[in-house]
Amino acid sequence: MTTKTISLMLLAGTLALSACQIMPKFSKPAAPIPEKFPVVAEPVAAPVADIGWREFFLTPSLKQTIASALANNRDLKTAALRIDEARALYNIQRSDQKPTVNATAGASDSRQLLAGTMRDTTIYQVGVGMTAFELDFFGRVKNLSEAALAQFFATEEAQRAMQVSLVGEVAKAWLTERGLTEQIALAERTLKARTTSYELIKKRFDAGITNALELRQSETLVQTARTIVLSLKREHALSINALALLVGTNTPSSGQSTNLLSQPVTADIGAGLSSELLTYRPDIRAAEQRLRSAQANIAAARAAFFPRISLTAGAGLASTELGNLFQNNSGTWIFSPQLVLPIFDAGRNKANLSLAEVRADIAIASYEKIIQVAFREVADALAARATLSDEITAQEAVRASQAARLELAQTRYKNGIASYLDVLDAEREMFAAEQQLLQTKLLKITNAVDLYRSLGGGLNEVNK
Repeated sequence: MTTKTISLMLLAGTLALSACQIMPKFSKPAAPIPEKFPVVAEPVAAPVADIGWREFFLTPSLKQTIASALANNRDLKTAALRIDEARALYNIQRSDQKPTVNATAGASDSRQLLAGTMRDTTIYQVGVGMTAFELDFFGRVKNLSEAALAQFFATEEAQRAMQVSLVGEVAKAWLTERGLTEQIALAERTLKARTTSYELIKKRFDAGITNALELRQSETLVQTARTIVLSLKREHALSINALALLVGTNTPSSGQSTNLLSQPVTADIGAGLSSELLTYRPDIRAAEQRLRSAQANIAAARAAFFPRISLTAGAGLASTELGNLFQNNSGTWIFSPQLVLPIFDAGRNKANLSLAEVRADIAIASYEKIIQVAFREVADALAARATLSDEITAQEAVRASQAARLELAQTRYKNGIASYLDVLDAEREMFAAEQQLLQTKLLKITNAVDLYRSLGGGLNEVNK
């Protein structure tokens, strides 16, 4: 039996094993959450994820700020580069499924002692060859390629998740800056009113109509209002810096319009009823792809227990004379199959399999946790939305009541019926009621942003 015959028999035997590939069947664990959200909301015809952020946000300045952030945010740029990195890693791994053919050229000199005579021999060679190409009958290389592909898809989804998060965070930071702007305007109006009141009290004090206690009480209100203005301006400056970091460049001017929080900032959306809406979130899809990758790695680790078959082959020309290299009868070839069967590896393959299984368990736990976190984010947003409109209505009633109380206290004080302490207390309560109303309105808008983001909105862009 010739060497060529043995090689062909070995190749035929390996082909008979081709049905033994270990290919995993992906199994996704059941979502550890209820089928419906605890707060019932109106259903919608289309998923929230299909509503583009340009369609959802209505304020031109906010749209401009979000567009600038998507173009300049450094974290988002890094995430985009991570996609290129994952794509390159996948292409590297996939290349192992195909043979690598190289062109070779070389010369070798040798000296041999034959029959008492030293002979120098020079051999020139050119050709093409394939080195140690693995015949992937048990799916080791293919599963490694599938794992790399799943990681690539996971990186793409992670970049999308970052975009969704960025849109939401920029919107909330922008709203925070706007809310502080309106709070500063309110505090400055209050400071101006208290300063006017203090000047009147001082005139009354100089005329001997009122006492020093009322003067100091009025002065305290003025200084308190001034302190609040300065504190809010400090917070406003910090909010601008935070927004600039998210945007990645100078933030577009949001303008100085008043009562912005009383204008429509976001479109109204229904939240849907089924928790299946969470499947539109890219962070959940990224976790699922990481789980696929982990399960493919298990299959690749199992395949390492089976024989590994590789082929080395080449063909070319060889001659002892460079001038005769391309003449007839100077051809050479080599065909060298190799089979490696693991017998003793000090537990390396078993440890690799255990490692792959543990990492798969970690991926499952991470996948379930991401789903649970997503469910809570949506449930929290729905719970807040269920009461915020009523809270605003109640707070508006409180402000109206405090305004009437302040007017009544001022009238009673001017008529000498009540003390100035009643006026001071009414002014403090009125200011607190106005501040609380502003904060509740801001909370309602940011809640809409949270609900939009938590349902996967913010990825698509719709231009009208």
